[in-house]
Amino acid sequence: MRLFDTHAHYDSGAFNADRLEVLASMPEQGVELILNPGCDLKSSRTAVELAEQFPFVYAAVGVHPSDCEGFSTNTADELRSLAAHPKVKAVGEIGLDYYWKENPCREFQQEVFHTQMELAEELGLPVIVHDREAHRDCLEVVKSHPKVSGVYHCYSGSLEDAKTLVKLGWMLSFTGVVTYKNARKSLEVIDWLPMDRIMIETDSPYLTPEPFRGKRNDSGKVYRVAETIAQVKHIAPEEAAEIALENGLRFFRIG
Repeated sequence: MRLFDTHAHYDSGAFNADRLEVLASMPEQGVELILNPGCDLKSSRTAVELAEQFPFVYAAVGVHPSDCEGFSTNTADELRSLAAHPKVKAVGEIGLDYYWKENPCREFQQEVFHTQMELAEELGLPVIVHDREAHRDCLEVVKSHPKVSGVYHCYSGSLEDAKTLVKLGWMLSFTGVVTYKNARKSLEVIDWLPMDRIMIETDSPYLTPEPFRGKRNDSGKVYRVAETIAQVKHIAPEEAAEIALENGLRFFRIG
């Protein structure tokens, strides 16, 4: 099985003890490619550094809505500079997060989201979008930037919103959440979604799939997402993984 984990945070402190060893082990587990998105300037720099160290690792740079307090013109300028690196393939992880009450206010999150969408359009890069409990507002921002394409990572929206995003030319990506007992809504979306719009990810070190829940996630477990999608689509797991890999290559313009 050939695998592309399109969203994994190896900049996370959860990997401080063995980051390089874990990454080095991925090719022997069938993981051919990994995309590491940033969540702030520091993690975006780390994502670029890891992409320089491993030929199969690529980066995205961006500021997550939970980390956007203090975002300024200088922040955007540094993201623009980081994005000039040839292994930076997207602006992300960006978006809206209304779940955590301590996050910056919604209006400021939206302002930062718009700014980073404009940056992506300027740079000709796709975006990686985080949408948590903000479906309506997130979709409104996306619609207001029709020249920007992207992927909703860890898609948790409705089938109706999925249909809207597909019409806009967007991709949807799924995590180990699809292996959970309460994943009915995600499986409904996958059942409808054309295979050429699906990508797979781990969101490591988070959202570990069954039967590994409770343990730290890593890219070596992304095959469980491919297997679950294959079950829904009534195809072989290897075929689901291969299509997802090709979709990721096309989306991130790799190769």
